[in-house]
Amino acid sequence: MSDQEIIQFNNVTKVFPGVKALDKVSFKINKGEVHALLGENGAGKSTLLNILHGVYQGYEGKVLIKNDVIKFGNPHEAIQFGISKVHQEVSLIPELTVGQNITLNYEPKKKLLIDYDKMHEEANKILDKLHCNFRSKDLVKNLSIGEMQMISIAKALFHDAKVISLDEPTASLTSSETETLFRIIRELKANGITIIYVSHRLEEIFKIADKATVLRDGKFIRTFDVEDTTKDELIKSMVGRDVSSFAKRNKPRRFSEEVVLEINNLTLEPHFKDISFKLRKGEILGFAGLVGAKRTDVVRTIFGADHKDEGEIIVHGNNVDIKSPLDGLENGIGLIPENRKTQGFVKNLNNANNIGLACLENFKDLIFLDHEEKIENSKVFIDKINLKPKDPLYLTRELSGGNQQKVVLAKWLSTNVDIFIFDEPTKGVDVGAKQEIYKLLEDLVAQGKSIIMVSSELPEVIGMSDRIVVMKEGRLTKILDYKEFSEEKIMHYAMEGTDVEDKEV
Repeated sequence: MSDQEIIQFNNVTKVFPGVKALDKVSFKINKGEVHALLGENGAGKSTLLNILHGVYQGYEGKVLIKNDVIKFGNPHEAIQFGISKVHQEVSLIPELTVGQNITLNYEPKKKLLIDYDKMHEEANKILDKLHCNFRSKDLVKNLSIGEMQMISIAKALFHDAKVISLDEPTASLTSSETETLFRIIRELKANGITIIYVSHRLEEIFKIADKATVLRDGKFIRTFDVEDTTKDELIKSMVGRDVSSFAKRNKPRRFSEEVVLEINNLTLEPHFKDISFKLRKGEILGFAGLVGAKRTDVVRTIFGADHKDEGEIIVHGNNVDIKSPLDGLENGIGLIPENRKTQGFVKNLNNANNIGLACLENFKDLIFLDHEEKIENSKVFIDKINLKPKDPLYLTRELSGGNQQKVVLAKWLSTNVDIFIFDEPTKGVDVGAKQEIYKLLEDLVAQGKSIIMVSSELPEVIGMSDRIVVMKEGRLTKILDYKEFSEEKIMHYAMEGTDVEDKEV
């Protein structure tokens, strides 16, 4: 290992029961670089990081840091060695102060008691380095997601981290928070800290990374110099095929003039007011808008997760009062939520049970459930959605993010709903799984189903929608036909908030 190299993976292999998650992975990471780790969900990225950070111990091969072979027994050993991780889902204690979260379990002591003055002094020094406007004594619960992300980085610096891994760090950040994060990453790099950066947003890789290593099916594919490669090259390496135009309709548009869902003046104060639109049979109706547009609040209310203050929900010509998700299901509406981990599936259940959650009536044998029938049902949809691994008894929480999303989709596919609401269907999903989800959307409308799709990715909402509803701060500002689509036009209505000229479409 040269003086420039700080980490080397040498033939690292990790096997779980029935799954080889890593297969002789070998590559190096240099000191003071931003090194992206790319691959589809299930490619082995998380497993490799869990080995580096001491979460997994039983593996073959070697991990060298500088010239030392390391095998951490737990994450605390990795932290003490200078290897820290900033998780995708910020795990802080909201009722504690910023300083208490930064120093948690490692608080400076004065004899047997915590030295709070020293704790806040040390925490504030780090916050100053990160250009944070909040202070050590502030409560975490009063901070934004972006500010909480800064606390996670501050924790790493408190432990004098030489290597920091960031797992999908911008997934919940606004554009301005993302730019702040990038500035901090560049400063950390300038100070000789090595950053391992995991993201499905390829445009970020070209903004922030020096090198990018691609894993596929648990194997090392190639390390790229980012400045010498292209987005298409990275995608081909990740999925083994060209998906440069994956957000694109490949089948003829299927919508008819038959209205399956009509929303009139739907209102839920203080979130949104006077939302009106129609959804046609066989249509993909996109919802676009900036952070705070309240698109999710609208679709949750239509489904019954929240209860409207005013307005009409008309399903197949019938005015219905949807007060709960069960009411939504009974009216043929299914919601694939944005937060699949907390709202999409039950973490302690296996794939068969999660897929069968919305249609348990189908498996009743008098007063008991026929579990064999439930498993057989799941196998049908596991094949249909190409779940990996194809195991009905595998715990859903152990799947990669993209495969968890597939299980949530299968749950609704196993029902008889004909109106699907997809809220950020590809959030945190790799490019290969995205293509499979896009194909599923087209298959559904080809079968006469109708889809509402909320998406924060403009290429996605433009590429897949027949019409787009644009919202700004709880108001519907425009409905665009696919012949009118352009990023500039959508952003105009999302930012300027021009009044809708005609709600009848």
